[in-house]
Amino acid sequence: MKNTHLSHPEDSILTGDLSVLDWFFNPGHLSVKMDGSPAVCWGTNPATGKFCVGTKSVFNKVKIKIAHSHEEIDSLYTGEVAKILHLCFDYLPHTETFYQGDWIGEGGSTEYTPNTITYQFPEVVEQNIIIAPHTKWSTDGELKDAFVSGSTPFFNDTETVKFVQPTASIFAGAEYFADLEEVCKFAKVMALGVEFVEPKVAAQIIKQLNACIREGKEVNPEDFENPILISFWKLVKSIKEDALYLCRNDGPAAYIGYDRIDSEGYVMTNEFGMFKLVNREVFSHANFTMQKNW
Repeated sequence: MKNTHLSHPEDSILTGDLSVLDWFFNPGHLSVKMDGSPAVCWGTNPATGKFCVGTKSVFNKVKIKIAHSHEEIDSLYTGEVAKILHLCFDYLPHTETFYQGDWIGEGGSTEYTPNTITYQFPEVVEQNIIIAPHTKWSTDGELKDAFVSGSTPFFNDTETVKFVQPTASIFAGAEYFADLEEVCKFAKVMALGVEFVEPKVAAQIIKQLNACIREGKEVNPEDFENPILISFWKLVKSIKEDALYLCRNDGPAAYIGYDRIDSEGYVMTNEFGMFKLVNREVFSHANFTMQKNW
């Protein structure tokens, strides 16, 4: 799988790609989406054979930022991000494989707000740093050509790193969202009457939809040039919300402000793709509007 941004299932259908309607009800790997920041990447750089760290900039095609030493961190990064990468360089295990995770914070507390969500751990974290690993990368050459290569293995905590990898499960013990098959078949029939759009137009529609979410407004199909497409988008979004309702996890307690939530969301991967399951009215709205720590 290529190094691409994770999409909301409902956004993926705007161009007429209906693969997500098969993705919903086929077996896959479900994981918890942690709300850490920044993204941290580490492992052995296949182009140099040396351990390195960085942000998602390690995958850039042009302005590549791969740091193999503290000196390179200082030459490529600044401020809080550089400080975090120095800690990661010192404390993360020197793995042969390349991984990506979310920064949660430094040890010494029970409560962390790395981005929008506040996480509460049952005990003080004794390790130096806290990372939520979520992606394993491979490449036949350079990191700019990296691709997702299977599920991220479970990392055991070390003396210096606490790895946060909550287990995700489906309510009532199902292995995947098999109960959604009938409504997905219904959606495929409804799609026959929808006029889909080109990618550039889809990108503009997503901006309009995000503006509604940011402002806390109901998405009204009649406010769009293609109301039938937006009605279909809302149908797929409702399927996503049914799937999200079935998800559970055993991660640290999560809050947005004073409100307890389940988590940021979930990510499921199967032969039909990788998509995120997020409550946009709760998490995405807060992520758009809340002031961050840094």
